[in-house]
Amino acid sequence: MRSSAAILTLALASTAGCDRTPEAKPDVTVLAPSPRPAVSNAEVAPSPAASPSAPPTTTSYRLPAAARVVAIGDLHGDLDALRATLRLGGAIDSDDRWIGKDLTVVQTGDQVDRGDRDREVLDVIEKLEADAHAAGGAFYVLIGNHELMNASFDFRYVSRKSFGGFADLSRQAAGAVERLPEEQRGRGAAFAPGGSYARKLAKHQTVALVGDSLFAHGGVLPVHVDYGLDRINREASDFLNGKLHALPPALSAEDSPVWTRFYGGELADEGCQVLKRVLDQVGAKRLVVGHTVQQAGINGACQDRVFRIDVGLSAYYGEHPAQVLEITSQGARVLKAGTATDSSARSPKKSQPASPALH
Repeated sequence: MRSSAAILTLALASTAGCDRTPEAKPDVTVLAPSPRPAVSNAEVAPSPAASPSAPPTTTSYRLPAAARVVAIGDLHGDLDALRATLRLGGAIDSDDRWIGKDLTVVQTGDQVDRGDRDREVLDVIEKLEADAHAAGGAFYVLIGNHELMNASFDFRYVSRKSFGGFADLSRQAAGAVERLPEEQRGRGAAFAPGGSYARKLAKHQTVALVGDSLFAHGGVLPVHVDYGLDRINREASDFLNGKLHALPPALSAEDSPVWTRFYGGELADEGCQVLKRVLDQVGAKRLVVGHTVQQAGINGACQDRVFRIDVGLSAYYGEHPAQVLEITSQGARVLKAGTATDSSARSPKKSQPASPALH
């Protein structure tokens, strides 16, 4: 059996060649990187009291089990994709009302950037989180790399229209936010640590275990379990709330839970052994990740012990039918365009190759 050090070395080596910079989309102007000035606690407004109808906030990665779980991948500012996936999973009706009484939905991060309606996506999610809780269900939303990028003033992947969607908040600009270009100040005020939308994001987990399924945007490696998954959740929340002045390496490094692409591509036997160690450590049956677009659709690897569910739902990537992963006591299956397919029917003998377009 390999030592812990050997397994960790393998995991890090597999991510070393990953580049955070996405492949440029043809005929789309990519905005220049924004500055990342530090934002002090004195420069942001205090957090308001939580709404009585809102679900309880916790940084614990262990969440209640559910008879039925529906997992949704990256949304990237596409409100239509959010609605389509929630309806496909039986969470909302045609009037956007929550109908999943005993349903738990998990969205694996990257609600923002690329698309034009990311403020609307965040607002609808916030409402549905409360509606799900009130109806006896749950809607868990994870933090992805793009949420943390916005809180760090990295606005490279924000569309011009999406900047305009936050323009009304520019009057809240103070301190470091005032040093941003004028058209970015509204978004800066919203996402600066301690800002109104950053505080909303701070209520979300980075890693979550729901029943026997472990969820993260990029993935969970042995080093993350050793570091502490609750600690990772707490530090992400503290950063977004303005209690930390910078992201710790556990959240900003290439192999962090929001950045790693270890599980996004081909996984050899040794990679599956890394996964097995993680699942054994936390007592999970499977890992579900987003972050790396799967051209062949949602698919499983390592005998369905990991599912990759980022299928490029956003219109930014073109027209793709909505897909979600459904998990019950009977196992996991893919729901797509009104049909259900057993996971085993979609899983190739070898891992599906990931899209070369990183995001």
